[in-house]
Amino acid sequence: KRLWPLSNDIRSKQFIKIFKTGEGQYESMVQRVYRQIRAIDSDAKVTIATSKSQVSAIHNQLGDGAVGISVEPCRRDTFPAIALATAYLHDVMGVGFDEAVVVCPVDPYVEDDYFAALKDLSDLAEKGTANLTLMGIEPTYPSEKYGYIIPDGKEKVSMVKTFKEKPTVDVAKDYISQGALWNGGVFAYKLGY
Repeated sequence: KRLWPLSNDIRSKQFIKIFKTGEGQYESMVQRVYRQIRAIDSDAKVTIATSKSQVSAIHNQLGDGAVGISVEPCRRDTFPAIALATAYLHDVMGVGFDEAVVVCPVDPYVEDDYFAALKDLSDLAEKGTANLTLMGIEPTYPSEKYGYIIPDGKEKVSMVKTFKEKPTVDVAKDYISQGALWNGGVFAYKLGY
């Protein structure tokens, strides 16, 4: 809604070329994220979970063989898309159960250090000391728009005490005082999980 009328039911925000590159060209969200992933990990195998209507736009912007595409038969929310993509990775792409998978949105506007953190997240999942590893984002203000992760400790890597969904601003302030992080929906797991 915030990018309307550029983004609408026919033209998704992920494919609108609005970001200026260092060379003065413009790229879309999906192109930028793909480029940043490849800059940090040139061997990364990228798979995009999407609807059938977006497949041609992905191929048009990234190239026909650049990424795997898990096509959702109908829109059913994030978890079913991840479960279907996980099955696709194993059944179609031949990814082994011991390989780490990182899940992240295609539309963040972030710097390259975010993608370096994704690689660290993958390494944590690869070690297999937890079923899921996830990235918390340090809040810059108390927000009602985000879920929160309340960690068990103050270390860079910590167990999670609890998750809290979209609190009021006052409750968010309390969570932040406890060291809570925004839950950006970025996590990793071994495919077998």
